[in-house]
Amino acid sequence: MNGRRSTRLALVCTALAVSAAFADGAATARPMVDTSAAVKKAKWGANVKVTLSAGIVEIRSNGIPNHARQAEYALPDAGAVVPGASTAYAGADPTKAQHYDFKITTQPAKTTRRTSTSLGAIGVMISGAVLFNPYEGDGTTVAVRSNFSVKDASGRRVAFLDSCNGHPTPMGEYHYHALPTCITARVDQANGPSHLIGVAFDGFPIYGDRAVDGKQVHAADLDRCNGITSSTPEFPQGIYHYVLLNTKDSRSSIRCFAGTASSTRP
Repeated sequence: MNGRRSTRLALVCTALAVSAAFADGAATARPMVDTSAAVKKAKWGANVKVTLSAGIVEIRSNGIPNHARQAEYALPDAGAVVPGASTAYAGADPTKAQHYDFKITTQPAKTTRRTSTSLGAIGVMISGAVLFNPYEGDGTTVAVRSNFSVKDASGRRVAFLDSCNGHPTPMGEYHYHALPTCITARVDQANGPSHLIGVAFDGFPIYGDRAVDGKQVHAADLDRCNGITSSTPEFPQGIYHYVLLNTKDSRSSIRCFAGTASSTRP
């Protein structure tokens, strides 16, 4: 009789312990996402070297995108934080090689708190160039909304942002503020799903604006960070990922991190 009671008590204690473990550590009790295989197989440019080791992907790049750029860009006058047609000039493309060496987790996990993305690089794209958040230097002006052009010496119109939704800083760091159509045109089929086009610094993958069934993704489908959990070609079982939209508002890029950023600018 005492043996039966002891056995029952042991079973109850075990059940309670398991229940408590799932309640207190729900995030770690679930299967861990591992992006390493998909990141490795992504269509990285020849200017990018990808190395995997112990839950980390190291991505090295010269930062020069592997697609065409404008010969000239509208560049800000000295001291212009948010340039416009009256505070910019047409100058030769200043894009130059960078020395990127990003180390990003391949086991991303969502946190209970969201962290706003800062100015500067917040992720790296398969073209070798980096992704910025939606804003210009003041942190509030949406880059794609305030796109403008100026005339060069020959009278030709020169844009601030190019057709890939990217441009260089005056110091030569090329980056995107919205869906880089020059990338998606290379890796996606018309009316097909979006494929992995980059990795955010918190480890979650970055995609274009097409769902796995080829239908367009809209801002209303996404959370406030521009993320969604759904199936993708690389993760048919579903994964949280960021979506870049070809839109003219603040939903054009990642506004906050859902996870913990594990890489910063080198």
